[in-house]
Amino acid sequence: MLTLQEPLMIVTDLDGSLLDHHTYSWQPATEWLTRLKEHHIPLVICSSKTAAEIVPLQQELGFGGSPFISENGAVVHYGDAQSALTGQLSPQDYRAICHTLLNLRQRDGFKFIGFADVSEKEIAEWTGLAPALAARAKMREASESLIWRDSREQFDLFRVRLNEAELELVQGGRFWHVMSKGSGKGAALRWLLEHAPSSASPRSRRPITIGLGDGPNDAPMLDSVDYAVVIRGYSKNPVLLERADKQHIYRSTARGPEGWVEGLNHFITPS
Repeated sequence: MLTLQEPLMIVTDLDGSLLDHHTYSWQPATEWLTRLKEHHIPLVICSSKTAAEIVPLQQELGFGGSPFISENGAVVHYGDAQSALTGQLSPQDYRAICHTLLNLRQRDGFKFIGFADVSEKEIAEWTGLAPALAARAKMREASESLIWRDSREQFDLFRVRLNEAELELVQGGRFWHVMSKGSGKGAALRWLLEHAPSSASPRSRRPITIGLGDGPNDAPMLDSVDYAVVIRGYSKNPVLLERADKQHIYRSTARGPEGWVEGLNHFITPS
């Protein structure tokens, strides 16, 4: 097992992982979060949430100023509060992506509804978030979240059309996410480790990474870390990893933050 004295870095998804899928509570993970802070182990959030959602949560968790990956890997943030740097891996920004989606809907008649189409109130109803938090979810930089309301045949054509526009579709816990090709969580994590090693881990230029996630969109990130925790989730589709080192993969029996704790207990000796 690993120890807290080693140069670790924890890379975590939020919804359904560190945060409860229904209540968004992280309290069951309090003891482990305290241990990480006491041993100066960085907690890198890697989520479909926006930067506007992640920054206040970092402060709440006690990891303010840490690097993080937002919008499923479309954007990477690193550096302290005074010299924050942003690496937008997506060559297409939010406005451009929404423009393409509007054109595709008008041309092919696709039936879907995105965050750009609705108010904060509707997003709050979809997610269970408070209206103020739902407003932060609309502050997008390089990806769009949507609900598909059309046939399977149209969905397959939609993927084709997105591919032609250099976009891809990623499945999250609640929504489908449209973003530029090649800008997923795995690519973002590799970019962060390469470009901001001192910010990512103060102890080592290449930390030992432990990733935790519950959805199919987490698979690229979980394939890019040294140790992977697949938290039991609610998605109908399984989290399929391509890595061959099965001994470095753990699948939790518990969901949400309880599963998050279970995964860290499996790989790290807490004492």
